[in-house]
Amino acid sequence: MFKRFEKVYGIDLGTSNTVIFERGRGVVLNEPSVVAYRENSGEVLAVGAEAQAMIGRAPPQVTIDYPLRNGVIANFDMTGSMLKHFMNKIQGRSSLWRGSQVYISVPCGITNVQKRAVEETIVHKGARKASVVEEPLAAAIGAGLPIHEPLGHLVLNIGGGTCQVAILSLGGIVASHTMRRASMSLDRDIMDYVKRKHNLEIGERTAEDVKIRIGTAAPDGEERSLEIRGRDAIDGMPRSVRLVSGEIHALVEDFAETLVDAIRSTMEQCPPELAGDVVEQGILLCGGGALLEGIDQRIREETGIPVYVADRPLECTAIGTGQLYPYEK
Repeated sequence: MFKRFEKVYGIDLGTSNTVIFERGRGVVLNEPSVVAYRENSGEVLAVGAEAQAMIGRAPPQVTIDYPLRNGVIANFDMTGSMLKHFMNKIQGRSSLWRGSQVYISVPCGITNVQKRAVEETIVHKGARKASVVEEPLAAAIGAGLPIHEPLGHLVLNIGGGTCQVAILSLGGIVASHTMRRASMSLDRDIMDYVKRKHNLEIGERTAEDVKIRIGTAAPDGEERSLEIRGRDAIDGMPRSVRLVSGEIHALVEDFAETLVDAIRSTMEQCPPELAGDVVEQGILLCGGGALLEGIDQRIREETGIPVYVADRPLECTAIGTGQLYPYEK
């Protein structure tokens, strides 16, 4: 069926990152889902990594925006501009998506109206056809799970805007749970902690750097430290402090507890036979949050279920979305 299309693309249209997979080439783009534009005219100034570099450094007349919220489109114009920029970067200005089949991942549980909005945004940019697929299903395909067998698999997708738990069997989602506390909310927790504890205001990029470099869910992990710079909350002057991983551990621990609660909530909806499969098959972690140090160990200790991280956790959803066509009925 897909042969009549010139190209097949899979897009993981995430709150924090957009990953594009092209059939025959692999992952061709992985950039932040950020747009910088002039407030008065709407002129787009930068997209992706270039726009992210402007966060916290732009003048008042320039707005830096994440056009997706909680995995769904919040600003249609900016999302369209962002996708157009990304496709120009991949293919050049002439071709865009013309004659292409495009699959886009979306969070579990969104409405049909929200799904159609995503599809129409892609078609409006020139695709011949656009179809949506739920993220945990795409991630499982991208990670190589045999999703069409009568066997239960549990996928935990820790994204930027949402975390999704889903139990899969026979090519579908049997039970799922979506929560809006995700990797970007952990960044905000770090910002709030540094302000409260050290009277220092820091930006999103600094908070994310702290999470990546010294964030850990392992209580007995190696103690690391990181010097960060920001603005003193009292006198407004630049200042630096040194954070240690033990400080951030408490925040990550609280985040891990919410993940475990989401897994338990999903398991309560699961038929007993599939629950037994999950205990045997284990939990697949994917999404950027799966790279957080010790998060797999922490979930394993709390649930008693084996946990493993996908080989390419940041990209497996886009890979699975782009490989969807053999599974279509």
